[in-house]
Amino acid sequence: MLLSARGHGSPSGTWWARQDKRAFVVRGTAATSVALVVSFALGFTTPVVADELDERKSALENEISEVQQSMEYLDADIAETIGTLKTYQGQLPAAQQSLTEAQGRVEIATDEVGALAVRVDLAQETKTKITEELRSDRQKMVETRKVIGQIATEAYKNGGVPTNVSLLLGADDVEDFTESMDMVDQALRSQNAAMERLSEQNATNANSQARLTAVEAEIAALKERADAALDAEQAARDAAASEKATVDRLVADTSALSAKLQEQKPVIEAKLASVEQAQQRVNADIAERQRRLIEEARKAEEARVKAEQERLQAEAEAAAAAEKARREAEAAAAAEAETRRREAEAAAANKPAPAPVVPQAVAPVEPEIVVPQVEAPGNPGAFGLTAPVSGPISSGFGWRTTPVGTIDFNGTGGYMHTGIDFGVGCGTALYAPAAGEVWYADSNALEGAGNRIVLNHGVIGGNVLATNFYHLTKYVVSVGQRVSAGQLIGYTGTTGNSSGCHLHFETMLNGTLVDPIGLL
Repeated sequence: MLLSARGHGSPSGTWWARQDKRAFVVRGTAATSVALVVSFALGFTTPVVADELDERKSALENEISEVQQSMEYLDADIAETIGTLKTYQGQLPAAQQSLTEAQGRVEIATDEVGALAVRVDLAQETKTKITEELRSDRQKMVETRKVIGQIATEAYKNGGVPTNVSLLLGADDVEDFTESMDMVDQALRSQNAAMERLSEQNATNANSQARLTAVEAEIAALKERADAALDAEQAARDAAASEKATVDRLVADTSALSAKLQEQKPVIEAKLASVEQAQQRVNADIAERQRRLIEEARKAEEARVKAEQERLQAEAEAAAAAEKARREAEAAAAAEAETRRREAEAAAANKPAPAPVVPQAVAPVEPEIVVPQVEAPGNPGAFGLTAPVSGPISSGFGWRTTPVGTIDFNGTGGYMHTGIDFGVGCGTALYAPAAGEVWYADSNALEGAGNRIVLNHGVIGGNVLATNFYHLTKYVVSVGQRVSAGQLIGYTGTTGNSSGCHLHFETMLNGTLVDPIGLL
């Protein structure tokens, strides 16, 4: 049986076998690509739906931004390579999912083509059967018409069908007449039977012809659907091939970038070590200045407490001496009064005057010394910091685990994000978060930091605070300048090794970098 579908007509078992072979190739290559994807162990290996892909895309963009920000002190091309690698790795799961879906569409289209082939075969069989029935019916009709023709011819030769009178007149006897009547009756019955059979054959032929027309229409419709199914199958195969090419390209690009970064790893590690040492020096310098401030504050507090203690000691000793003098005066007055009383009694009794009464001895009075209050450490919130810019926080403070699929250049499993990042555009006004003194206003003093400001906010309640601002477009203050809270000190930017416009903001409390959120 034949199937014509835009030139793809061929015997059953060859055309469909070709379709099965194509499906097998797609399935095989898809499985190979999926295996390659899984081998990367990227964490996104399970099928996902569209909403989940959108959520993962957003999360991936944030992760890429954080990866680049974590490497912002590296050269821009290396940071870009790392970000691109993460992008490719993040795109692989979606590509894998698209490939799986395309493979499913190929299977569906292939199954539909196969089902249509079966239906076409059945319709073709029905058509063949009906065609054979029509041929047989036509042959029977020809034979029936031949019989009818023979009867008519015979009747014509004999002058038509004889009547009963003619039979009677022509009969030699009754037996001859009866025999003639039987022959005529038999001839009429044969003729009538042939006519009825011809009528039935005509009806059967018409019915078969109608069935044939319906089957041919069904075959035409099935072939049209087969054309559409073939187009859909080809489109699905093309899509699967495209998706596979995407997966293959991502795998190849990811491998190439990984290899590139692996080659650069020694250089990058050395760079990171250099940057880390520079950061440690800068932070140590700020911490040392803070240590000196705390030490000065401690000594000043000690001097204040000592002076207060000496003052309180002198006041206590003076108070004790005054109390002793008061008690001695009271004792002398009491002794004088007792002496006069005795003298009066002696005079009344005409007796000699008695000896004066000796005042009672007064015990020493110990001074009551009050210990001065030592100022207890206060709440760091007393600095009253406000946000230096108006904008969202794009990256928080704290430990960041090395993202899956990227290289752990530090060898520590992650890195410490020592501040918070404000996602603001370049040129955004930067204001002092609290009153203080400009300790640093410089460019690239820390490799990759770009333009930087460091403000010292002094010591409050035993705590010392400094704030650091990086990647500025420019600063409008100078070292040693005093600034008030809310005063304009510069503008944000993307100087140094920065992946884009933002403000990196740090707070160093008592020599240690802490989360700025706890102070704002």
